[in-house]
Amino acid sequence: MTDRVLFSKLRAIFGERLQENVRLANYTTARVGGAADGLLVANSSTELAEIGRRLWELSVPFRILGSGSNVLVSDNGFRGVVVINHARTVKINARQTPPTVWAESGANFSSVARQAALRCLSGLEWAATIPGTIGGAVYGNAGAHGADMQTNLVMAEILHPQNGIEMWTCERLGYEYRSSAIKRERLPLIILSATLRLTHGDKDEIWARMQEYVTKRRRTQPPGASMGSMFKNPPGDFAGRLIEAAELKGARVGGAEISPVHANFFINSGNATARDIWKLIRLAQRTVQEKFNVNLELEIELLGEWDENE
Repeated sequence: MTDRVLFSKLRAIFGERLQENVRLANYTTARVGGAADGLLVANSSTELAEIGRRLWELSVPFRILGSGSNVLVSDNGFRGVVVINHARTVKINARQTPPTVWAESGANFSSVARQAALRCLSGLEWAATIPGTIGGAVYGNAGAHGADMQTNLVMAEILHPQNGIEMWTCERLGYEYRSSAIKRERLPLIILSATLRLTHGDKDEIWARMQEYVTKRRRTQPPGASMGSMFKNPPGDFAGRLIEAAELKGARVGGAEISPVHANFFINSGNATARDIWKLIRLAQRTVQEKFNVNLELEIELLGEWDENE
């Protein structure tokens, strides 16, 4: 988006809220990525909807980032506007049957799980180790420990560019393993909030389960700057096992490394570029395909331009 006339229109609408040429490495957990032409912050679902409507009206390309935990941004950045989702309001209704929690899409999922546990509400223990946001979890059907978003979702509030706000059920979202219709079909929609189903439970038991999952995560998954799981697990197998069996555990390109702790995590040692990580991705995909005839499908999202032939 290099049209200065268009940028002037954005400035007239958003004023000083619109930041220009912002490095996205500061907004992703992998700590890599070039600059976005423009950046806006939404502090509520109402602001998020208004920003989306305005950008659609001007036909400005944009992407929404929550925690930035499941995305790899190109070193060349993003030609358009990135919207940082800080819509984080959470409301718990423990009196209705079943109890529910409503959360704006920028709310941290693990924080929502902890807030529910404090009120003796069960059902989100599995989310205690999810680093992303509610919106990201709805979008990608996030899951862990045998459960996923489909297990809990009652309804998602979705903004459509022509139809306005719609309420989507799991059926309409078309959930599959780590996927939704929105993700698969790259639908130009904005997830504003979600209502999740809970159950009443014993507070000590709920916290014990959550602590068990947190302890397991710390034992089996590496620390450091990463995007979380890089690839989806293929049917009947595990991406990490295949990468390890391909003798790629610990492989490095520049400042990026396939973790020696868990081979489905790619770590930025501190000076990696997005291109370093991309080269490791392609290496893992080619090698696993050659050795085991398995196509490793990315779980993360790519933002910006990429050379598929590298």
